[in-house]
Amino acid sequence: MMKRWFKYQALKLVRTKGEVTAVARGFCIGLAIEMFTLPTAGLAFFLIFPSVAVLRGRLASAFIGFVLGKVVYLPFAVLNERVGHWLLPEHFAVHFHMLPDWLNQLLTINLYLIAGGIVDGCILAMMVYFPLKKVLLWVQKHRRDNRRRAAHVIAD
Repeated sequence: MMKRWFKYQALKLVRTKGEVTAVARGFCIGLAIEMFTLPTAGLAFFLIFPSVAVLRGRLASAFIGFVLGKVVYLPFAVLNERVGHWLLPEHFAVHFHMLPDWLNQLLTINLYLIAGGIVDGCILAMMVYFPLKKVLLWVQKHRRDNRRRAAHVIAD
């Protein structure tokens, strides 16, 4: 069942209309934003729209990257938290007097996850962009050649 779902997502990505670089860029935007959306209670999802517009990606591929990012988020959560500890000051903590201690600790952990997720998401997106672009170019060329061959067969 999962294999079929992944194949379907890959097929949707490959068939997304638009320039290959815009499709790859959109996918990477969605993937990067997913790396810090969970600790923000899903509000980071709304960053997809302006990010795609500013960086000129494809919205459809950004959504596919966002959905596939959910699959890889859990293994990256530990790394996100570690990177967040490296980025934020050593004794960083959230402390609102009106909130119970457990909620302050939860907010502190979420800030570590957000800080680390932003960095890890950007690095992951850069690592995925060029191989994805090459694969999309190869698939586009392969499909174009198949269409030409089919047109020649029909014409003959």
